[in-house]
Amino acid sequence: MSGPLRVVIDHLCTGTVAPLVAEGRRFSSAIGKRPRTEAVALAPLGLQRDEQADPSVHGGLAKAVYAWPVQHHAWWQAQRRERGASLFDEALPPGFFGENLGLRGLDAPLDEAAVYVGDELHFPDAVLRVTEPRQPCFKFAAVMGYAEAGKDMVLSRRCGFYLAVVQAGTLQAGQVGELRAGPRAFSIADAIHAKRLKHLR
Repeated sequence: MSGPLRVVIDHLCTGTVAPLVAEGRRFSSAIGKRPRTEAVALAPLGLQRDEQADPSVHGGLAKAVYAWPVQHHAWWQAQRRERGASLFDEALPPGFFGENLGLRGLDAPLDEAAVYVGDELHFPDAVLRVTEPRQPCFKFAAVMGYAEAGKDMVLSRRCGFYLAVVQAGTLQAGQVGELRAGPRAFSIADAIHAKRLKHLR
């Protein structure tokens, strides 16, 4: 990356814990996020009025906010249709994947190959640092509507990434910021691949 990549917050979503049926069992989950149009306060543990059902795998200082490249929507929509999870070609709504921030690159595509662990997102009133890729669980497959969704996320490396809060402030849909390079040792795509190899050993 020769210079900062301009990014825009396409949508900002938060959610509360609610019941979810997965694998024939009833669980609690906050994967269902809803868009918010107003400025939302950002604290070290995440966005105001956003919840996580299982703090052992979601949330905390290192995973305070979950970011998602919005260009993935079309690919995942096609996967659901091909796997029989959706009979229609409907657009997947903001927050469908449990993301807090739907991000889009303004100068170049923003994806897991372009984002590295340690990179920082600088917005007018807040700064966040990229920490790690999202790893899918059975709840993701339940929401997607087909059993192989987690495997597809890892193999395609369309997983999004977690963010830690460096500077608290506010975030809002439509804000433009910059992705500034960190050490650039491990891209998010490399990181999710490495985690996959570790589990295969």
